[in-house]
Amino acid sequence: MYKLFAVSAPGLEPFTAMELRQREISSSSVVPVSGGVEFTGDLESIYHANLQLRTASRILLRLGHFHAAAFSELDRHSRRLPWENYISPDQAVALHVSCHKSRLYHSTAVAKVIIKTIGERLGKPVVQIKFDENSEYPHPQLVIARLVRDQCTLSIDTSGCLLHRRGYRLASAKAPLRETLAAGMLLASGWDGTSPLLDPFCGSGTIAIEAALLAKRIAPGHTRRFAFMDWQNYEESIWKALLAKSSASELVTIPPIQASDRDAGAIDMARANAERAGVSQLIEFSQRAVSAIEPARTGWVITNPPYGQRISSNKDLRNLYAQLGNVLRKNCTGWQIAVLCSDLILLGQIKIPLDTSLKLINGGIAVYLARGRIDSTD
Repeated sequence: MYKLFAVSAPGLEPFTAMELRQREISSSSVVPVSGGVEFTGDLESIYHANLQLRTASRILLRLGHFHAAAFSELDRHSRRLPWENYISPDQAVALHVSCHKSRLYHSTAVAKVIIKTIGERLGKPVVQIKFDENSEYPHPQLVIARLVRDQCTLSIDTSGCLLHRRGYRLASAKAPLRETLAAGMLLASGWDGTSPLLDPFCGSGTIAIEAALLAKRIAPGHTRRFAFMDWQNYEESIWKALLAKSSASELVTIPPIQASDRDAGAIDMARANAERAGVSQLIEFSQRAVSAIEPARTGWVITNPPYGQRISSNKDLRNLYAQLGNVLRKNCTGWQIAVLCSDLILLGQIKIPLDTSLKLINGGIAVYLARGRIDSTD
């Protein structure tokens, strides 16, 4: 059994924990903490988490945790770890080190010791290179070292590229929404996966595509490669069995999903992304302004409208949000709504009672996921 950690963006930790429980990925307690979720499991749990989790950024295996106030302690403890199970002698290594309130405070010096001990364990010097999320496969094996108050935690990355890189979004709008955040919005909104969904500011289509994948029960990682596939103890039979089980659970039909945007270029990108994701036939894309939306039967509005940082000087955005509220109160009475926005002033223009307690991060910007129920204009 391994100690594992699902890294999540700030605010998404409860929903990653919910996924782990619902998917029965962990065989033991699931503990949300700042920055992710702690859980335990075996090799199958590692494979399963990478295949199925929609809101996690990466899955880490906690290889070692020990006291290290001197380089001799760091050397002694790190050389005892079974690096050979996860790194082959000819594989490059990328090492990310962070030091906080520890006597070993120089990250470069810490990295040198760890790289040296890994090489000695493997019987061959290790080549250290920078980890590049955008590079082509093969990637180096990422090792993460974290020192806090002289306590060192060494982790092996099991994922490779960040898990939001599903493989379908090659085209992006001006302010792309990460797939993991879009999935988190869907889960946090309470969308049941069986009711209609509408996104009137779809951009490159991420919310609609993630909704289609979720409703159809398509595993987000079913087409991509992961770091654990290069480990010495990789068991392909387990991976293939998980893929087969996941494929067998997919649904044929899903509820109506409507995605629109006034920008023709955005709609073209969204359609291309949906085609790569294999869900283009499941989403109704259209170029239209918010005022022209034609919602289906009662469902959910889940959207990420444009928002600026200097609201006082941007009257157009306030008007846009006011128009959104007018249209929704007129055409979507009884619907549920979830809106991602960075500013309470803009959200107030919608004039729909909204719960703004959930705070997230989008592209480094603090945002609210405002949720509520749409009442009529009367």
